[in-house]
Amino acid sequence: MLTEVLRRFNRTYTQRIGVLDESFLGSGRPLAVSRLLFEIGSTGPVGVRDLRELLDLDSGHLSRMLRRLEDDGLVATVVDDADRRRRLVELTPAGRQAYDDLERRSEERAGSLVAPLTPRQQERLAGALATADLLVRAATVRLREVASDDPAAREATRRYFAELDERFPGGFDPGGPDTPEPGATYVIATSDGAPVAYGGIRPLPAAGDGTAEIKRMWVDGDWRGAGLGSRMLRHLEDLARAQGYVRVVLDTNGTLLEAIAMYERAGYDRVERYNDNPYAEAFFAKALSSTS
Repeated sequence: MLTEVLRRFNRTYTQRIGVLDESFLGSGRPLAVSRLLFEIGSTGPVGVRDLRELLDLDSGHLSRMLRRLEDDGLVATVVDDADRRRRLVELTPAGRQAYDDLERRSEERAGSLVAPLTPRQQERLAGALATADLLVRAATVRLREVASDDPAAREATRRYFAELDERFPGGFDPGGPDTPEPGATYVIATSDGAPVAYGGIRPLPAAGDGTAEIKRMWVDGDWRGAGLGSRMLRHLEDLARAQGYVRVVLDTNGTLLEAIAMYERAGYDRVERYNDNPYAEAFFAKALSSTS
């Protein structure tokens, strides 16, 4: 277990922060190129555009690194049969060997680090590194505005509804398909291209002039405890403030105790019911100051 955590921790740092090393893990390739090789090997055939988003690279830098890997015979770029406009990158047999070699070197490095430790020390280190890995990933996820029908937004909404259905005593029925919400703004946090947090704001004139409602606040269960929910909440408040709102409101179910605690820590006050949502049991409001 500890070796796996170390490998994940090592990969998190090399992918998201990086180190100054001319030859990553003694492979003869620099960190950035090894990082790209890792991603292609981990995901299988992957679109060039997807790689650019996953690794947060500009197109020119990515193209130069791909050319290096192609010149070394480690990757091949092909046209996607399903969409001739899309280019896919995949490992060659030599690339697969290079990927496996990096994995082996990573395991050996991790093993050498923990060998001097007692089992108890290894347990403590595993817990500490797992926490550090989560915090680093949470600190480096991207927040971006999306339309509610964006594929990532749809996936986040699906997972949000599924969790509510599992946690609510009587289940959860989202009703019919979403209808357009004029003036709504949704934000998603992604890591390695997958949604890990989601939320939005929409105007709510019925609750008073200058009032926005925060909706669909969701954080992936594996990411909780790292402050990502609070970060998303602050981001949504900043968006509401930038759009001219002076107050935000939200509702939640009484079983979501961690959400209620977060809202209270963030300065939200309980208010009277302001809608007819049958699943809402707790209602909150917060006045937005003129500065963040």
